Amino acid sequence: MQKIEIEVKKKDKLLNILSRQGFSYSYACKLLRNKDIKVDELRVKENIDIFEGAHITVFCEEGAIKDNFQIIFEDENIFCVNKGKGIEVEGSDGLEGKIKGSIAVHRLDRNTEGLLIMAKNKFAESELLAAFKNHTITKKYMAEVVGQTDFKGEIFKAYIEKDSKNSFVKVFPNAKKNRQEIVTAFKTVKSGGATSVVECTLFTGRTHQIRVHLAFLGHPIVGDGKYGQNQTNKKFKAKTQALQCHYLKLDGLGVHLSYLNGKEFKIKPNFQK
Repeated sequence: MQKIEIEVKKKDKLLNILSRQGFSYSYACKLLRNKDIKVDELRVKENIDIFEGAHITVFCEEGAIKDNFQIIFEDENIFCVNKGKGIEVEGSDGLEGKIKGSIAVHRLDRNTEGLLIMAKNKFAESELLAAFKNHTITKKYMAEVVGQTDFKGEIFKAYIEKDSKNSFVKVFPNAKKNRQEIVTAFKTVKSGGATSVVECTLFTGRTHQIRVHLAFLGHPIVGDGKYGQNQTNKKFKAKTQALQCHYLKLDGLGVHLSYLNGKEFKIKPNFQK
């Protein structure tokens, strides 16, 4: 059993809100019948109107969220989504198709989970794209890596070369034509035993950047089948990479979204639960 908390940002029917969180209609009805939903600490069993500012608590089974994502913040311009593993950001089968009215402005790999900002209109899309291009939006990830690390927040640089045909990138220590610079800061959060937990801060946003940079430094992410070690992944019974975007801070936004400058979003990393 797990507990899911939802802060309501605009008036809607309860079942509509639950659907937007990824619950199937039939399962949400079952939760109501079983009185497994509280609204402002009161248990409810009907599809009532929920008003802005209300707090919903859902008691459900692990894995009950059908589409493996949660909308943790929404206003008239943006969504902030907690994306699970196994779902793309773009396309009709991805978050864009599942969250009505959403526009992708950056992405996470299919099997990378965590926080993601999506636009709801063209003004928001334009300002968010500009902020990501200018690197004024702070993104921090948590990764579980192989081996013991002693990173102290240092900034590391390297260069990657894309192999688009095989959806793969190679890392090099020096610059050369057709290579792109990657810049990442790493800080050890927990170390000891066979793995370490590392916080990663992106200063550039290249393909598979954190995954390849950590592998290049000798500490591949646990479960990374592309840049990691198959034998090690089997040892830890890890089928997907242990990588999660756990912090986002908005800044450098234009006039339309200026009210969101300084806004922070945080979730507790899976590796610290």
